[in-house]
Amino acid sequence: MKKLLLLPIIFGSLVFLWSCNSRSPKESKTIVSGQLEVLVDESLLPIMEEQVAVFEHLYKQADVFLLDGPENQIITKLLNNSSEVAVLTRLLTDEEKKFFEARQFQPRVNKFATDAVALIVNKNNPDSTLTVDDLIGMMQGKPSSDRLNRLVFDNPNSSTVRFLKELAGVDSLPSTGIYALKSNSEVLKHVYETPQSIGVLGINWIVRPDSSLQKYVEGVKVLAVKNQEGKPGGDGYYKPSQSNLAEGYYPLSRSVYILNAEPRRGLGMGFAAFLSGISGQRIILKSGLMPDSLPPREIIIR
Repeated sequence: MKKLLLLPIIFGSLVFLWSCNSRSPKESKTIVSGQLEVLVDESLLPIMEEQVAVFEHLYKQADVFLLDGPENQIITKLLNNSSEVAVLTRLLTDEEKKFFEARQFQPRVNKFATDAVALIVNKNNPDSTLTVDDLIGMMQGKPSSDRLNRLVFDNPNSSTVRFLKELAGVDSLPSTGIYALKSNSEVLKHVYETPQSIGVLGINWIVRPDSSLQKYVEGVKVLAVKNQEGKPGGDGYYKPSQSNLAEGYYPLSRSVYILNAEPRRGLGMGFAAFLSGISGQRIILKSGLMPDSLPPREIIIR
């Protein structure tokens, strides 16, 4: 009788032990395994999708989920502790840092690339250049060209809007001549269909487009930009090539950071190390962005 009473207990224990042993390794949180949600500035989504694909291929027990959106939305989620890892094109402000200081914790921040804010126009538009002064004039509500009189952004709360507002020294956008859509893909389509518009988007949307956007990329061209007199790139017009980004000639460049606010060692640390490592930097090199450190090349002489 006692043996019969013990059987359910023994069986239950065996089931518990089996479930523990058979649990998916992806539930184990280490720097190369587990699940991770990464907030991503939408202007950087194509390059980050490539990074995640390679990272998950190399580390089979890792699942990385990208959640893209405008910069303001990403910062809000980060400060609300909704997510702990984010890819941004700026550092936290002093006010934003106070949220983490209140928790007696400072996020780890690593720069891993230099991005270019690209200006695109319809391929049939005769204009192929623009000065920073002209761009500032448009941001201040003073368009200088009849052929290019409309500046189109991906989102009113995006990092590209914030970047050009800081460049022009304005707190708000003018009521005319500036339009904000919903995404970078919409910017591409709008410029493809509207010859008098200048689209503003991250360069990787042009260099590594999704197959569904290839038609629109082929129908636009990237403007060369001249900086203000006395500044790097003020002696001519420069396109957002990797060599111009490396030399500092292209005036609309910005750093790209991964911010890791995980309180302990986890997959966020491993993913950040991957982005800064040889594999991650090679992906950056192919994307049109400038890697933070150039990957070494091996030349075999026979």
